[in-house]
Amino acid sequence: MFTGIIETLGTIKKIVKDQENLIITIQSNITNELKIDQSVAHNGICLTVVEIKEDNYSVVAIKETILKTNIGEWQVGDIVNLERAMKLGDRLDGHIVQGHVDQTGKCIAIENSNGSWYFTFEYDETLSNITIEKGSITINGTSLTVVNSKKNEFSVAIIPYTYENTNFHSFKIGTIVNLEFDVVGKYVKRLFELNK
Repeated sequence: MFTGIIETLGTIKKIVKDQENLIITIQSNITNELKIDQSVAHNGICLTVVEIKEDNYSVVAIKETILKTNIGEWQVGDIVNLERAMKLGDRLDGHIVQGHVDQTGKCIAIENSNGSWYFTFEYDETLSNITIEKGSITINGTSLTVVNSKKNEFSVAIIPYTYENTNFHSFKIGTIVNLEFDVVGKYVKRLFELNK
């Protein structure tokens, strides 16, 4: 379980294909605090630490993860958002994030708004995910508030701190991101569908 408050950034140092899996090695300033079998969210994808060497650690992404996320597009040198699992008793500053990406989305607009930014994303509405105005959304693991919610499109407003301390500063038109929709909204939508 995560909060969507990004703890730090990591740099991808190596990607190795192993059958249908990817073994990804990341350099991070929190590596010395990690342990084998620990869950860490990488751009919102919950992955398990399988190896630690100096300031690098490795995780494995299986086929299911590769199919549902943008992890297959990652390259050596890419910067990823990192968050360790929340501790029981900590403040929940973001929202409840599972680290289970629902689908990807594409950045279709970036607007500089004199000290903040508006990013607009589109997604495949046939996968039954929804956003609501002022609801929560997780983009690359970052907990954000939806503005301008539409059927298959939404925007988020980004403050300077978030822009500088996440990988939002590297987004361009066409950037593919990982989306995790609000878990409460998913349950409500499912209950509604079952009671039709």
